[in-house]
Amino acid sequence: MDARVSDLFGSGNGHGPGPSAVAPNARPANGYGVAPKKAKSHKKSKARYSRNYKPSKNTPYLPPEAEEGNIEYKLKLVNPTQYRFEHLATQMKWRLQEGRGEAVYQIGVEDNGMLVGLSEEDMRTSLKTLHRLAEKVGADIAVLREQDVDYDSDEPHKIAEVLIRKVPDDQQFLDLRVAVLGNVDSGKSTLLGVLTQGELDNGRGRSRLNLFRHLHEIQTGRTSSISFEILGFNSKGEVVNYSESRTAEEICESASKMITFIDLAGHHKYLKTTIFGLTSYCPDFAMLVVGANTGIAGTTREHLGLAMALKVPIFIVVSKVDLCTRATVERTVRQLERVLKQPGCNKVPMVIGNKDDAVTAAQQFAQSPNITPIFTLSSVSGESLDLLKVFFNIIPPLSNSKEQEELMQQLTEFQVDEIYTVPEVGTVVGGTLYSGICREGDHLTVGPTDSGQFHELTVGSIQRNRSACRVLRAGQAATLALGDFDRSLLRKGMVMVSPEMDPTICWMFEAEIVLLFHAKTFHKGFQVTVHIGNVRQTATVEAVHGKEELRTGEKAVVLFKFIKHPEYLKVGAKVLFRQGVTKGIGHITKLQPIAQYRISHSEDEEA
Repeated sequence: MDARVSDLFGSGNGHGPGPSAVAPNARPANGYGVAPKKAKSHKKSKARYSRNYKPSKNTPYLPPEAEEGNIEYKLKLVNPTQYRFEHLATQMKWRLQEGRGEAVYQIGVEDNGMLVGLSEEDMRTSLKTLHRLAEKVGADIAVLREQDVDYDSDEPHKIAEVLIRKVPDDQQFLDLRVAVLGNVDSGKSTLLGVLTQGELDNGRGRSRLNLFRHLHEIQTGRTSSISFEILGFNSKGEVVNYSESRTAEEICESASKMITFIDLAGHHKYLKTTIFGLTSYCPDFAMLVVGANTGIAGTTREHLGLAMALKVPIFIVVSKVDLCTRATVERTVRQLERVLKQPGCNKVPMVIGNKDDAVTAAQQFAQSPNITPIFTLSSVSGESLDLLKVFFNIIPPLSNSKEQEELMQQLTEFQVDEIYTVPEVGTVVGGTLYSGICREGDHLTVGPTDSGQFHELTVGSIQRNRSACRVLRAGQAATLALGDFDRSLLRKGMVMVSPEMDPTICWMFEAEIVLLFHAKTFHKGFQVTVHIGNVRQTATVEAVHGKEELRTGEKAVVLFKFIKHPEYLKVGAKVLFRQGVTKGIGHITKLQPIAQYRISHSEDEEA
């Protein structure tokens, strides 16, 4: 982590133009490259396709096809034999599994990435075959885009990019979490209201009213709590939201892919809530909303720095373009590009102007963390709103199926982020299943309490996105009903784990940290609020190893001690701490666990 990220947090203006960064794997903005002049000659391809076209030195290409992943290249699929058809169906199942229910097929492309293209007739036949294949494996297809390939031949050739998406079964839709960041009054809640309700805003905040949870939020128009909104896409890539008076259950039933928006607070007063939302809910992506009329103001720079410090891939939405002239919008975009290219950020900004850009950005964004798409839109006029929906529809998950399987095979660990009391249901906890599988009726232990103990409990019912669910898998967020379990024994930051697990509970831990910004010096005895996953607690600096004190931008290994109660921690977990203007990040290097670990029921038996 580059210490220069401190520019984003600190008091400096940070507007100096940095060198233009280039992502190591980035392709040009149109998604297709041009081979360098000294490229190796494509002798095999030339011999094989000499009748159809003459490859030139400027033959366009894609990166060679990867064995793993959800992207498949197919030259053509014209009248396959039955044996070949079965083989292709098996291959499609594999690609869908790799993409957790989604795959992208490039038709008219060689395995080595060369864009050969197909005639009109061959393309039509190939897409029909692809449709039959998708039907066989229980999926739907949607053509994302077609592009002409010029080979100096008499007949025009095309390539097509096709999205294959599995039809949902047993609620196993693909769920991506997007944290919504940005300065106060930048239009975050309004944008989410427009996306999820399907109606444009009236310019006075009508669309955001359904998102607010408290009366004072409605009165002031400012989000102070964390709220969740869902946007679904069916297997054909069409939007499924509340516009047709659908309930959350109906959206979940008909959606193959679900985008869960975590609406965070923009005001500096609620920064601790925003940090908690970023650290505990494990978002896959962050959407930074910037008002075109205000530009980079208030907490915008700080929110960008937080997302980068936690290594959450970020894309930017410039809202309220209906209020400004084209020159003002362009000035805001240039300002953003300048900040993104700074040495601390090292990002490659990519302004989205059409559907083709949106498709390319969605695919590159997941592959290269340096790419940062920038959308310019309006929640009132609806300008470019469809481009953002195309982006959400295509954006692939960051983790592949193999990583998901490994997490599911571990012991159950559920992080408690919210606690409620629901009439006729009892105590309910909300949070994220970090690892393992959780089912109705499972016996788990929850803790640690102030004395480091764990209590036994039984999971009653489970709900995901406000609809009932029988099985919860690693990485999914849900609420669990715990029946008549005593709410006073629970608090945010606890974990529910399998009884077989031996969790490490500690008062003290060591972390290697970078001090991002501090007005004076950071030394022993200093108190900070520490955020580690869903843990948020004040800790005292017990020792700074090897140094007397720390200044802005310096690194050190620091020993922290919690002041209120012990916590469940893991080595390697990201640490983020703050106190007033002081901010720092790092990771846990060593734990000092409590020796006496007991489950509370064992004491009762001894008594």
